[in-house]
Amino acid sequence: MGTVALAVTDGMLHFELSLAYEVFGADLTAVADPWYRVSVCGPEAVRVGRFRLEPDHGLDRLQDADTVIVPGWADIDVEPPGDLVDAVRAAHEAGARVASLCTGAFVLAAAGLLDGRRATTHWAHTRALAERHPRVTVDPDVLYVDNGRVLTSAGKAAAMDLCLHLVRLDHGSSVANTVARRLVVPPHRDGGQAQFVTTPVPTPGNHPLAELLPWVIERLDHPLTVEDLARQARMSSRHLGRHFRSVAGTTPLQWLLTQRIRHAQELLETTDDSIESVAAATGMGTATTLRRHFNRTVGVPPDTYRRTFRARTRGGPDDNGHRLRHSGT
Repeated sequence: MGTVALAVTDGMLHFELSLAYEVFGADLTAVADPWYRVSVCGPEAVRVGRFRLEPDHGLDRLQDADTVIVPGWADIDVEPPGDLVDAVRAAHEAGARVASLCTGAFVLAAAGLLDGRRATTHWAHTRALAERHPRVTVDPDVLYVDNGRVLTSAGKAAAMDLCLHLVRLDHGSSVANTVARRLVVPPHRDGGQAQFVTTPVPTPGNHPLAELLPWVIERLDHPLTVEDLARQARMSSRHLGRHFRSVAGTTPLQWLLTQRIRHAQELLETTDDSIESVAAATGMGTATTLRRHFNRTVGVPPDTYRRTFRARTRGGPDDNGHRLRHSGT
């Protein structure tokens, strides 16, 4: 997870490139030490939007990175440059984790990295991706897809979601939330959340759940039900479900479970509380229930998750061989 290479070529979208550099390239050793070492890899000089960019290294250096980020690029009607496609494929074959932002998915697809896999891109281009690459299972509705060493995101804000997801995988929820606060963005939107919802993106106070969501977060240790939430919001359960779909892009129960898992992750990372205590503090009731939901959602048991991030915090190796997933569907 130590080295991140941004793969660039003419026509890259500057927004996605900039946000990736802001997440991985900023000096955040005060948040997590060591932080990432970032390089920009591309031809001698490239045009990114209206800007001219001088890469640090050639595309051949991608295969030396632990993680390769392929930002979106503007003209999807043109085949991606062959040297970029070959370099991304070679990096993956060398063991790199490869992630695309927005239309960068077209580069990964051209490299064959998405064949037989589920993937996404900006909703306006999902049909083109599916038609051009029929071996890819294109999901037009989600924010991002994590296939382990191959990840894809939708456009713009979803690219930030995927970058924070990578930080969460590498450093844990507490660090990812700190980075999100620094960037003044939502700390966590689950990859399975819809790319767009039926109302504008909510800001505090301008949607029907504005008072309910903080109320729930403060009471995660309670055995809350959908009926409890509906009663607090003074609406029927059906009406509540419609508002959750509109505002959060998911169901009340799935949203509640995601908050419980997120809180459990932070407690496991930052405290020595027993699994039973974490289960009680997150409203899971018993250690058995916590282990079942945590393992299904995150991909490893709570005990393994704690050892993994304690080892990383202390600078030790993570040799358990497990791959952590995002907290949510």
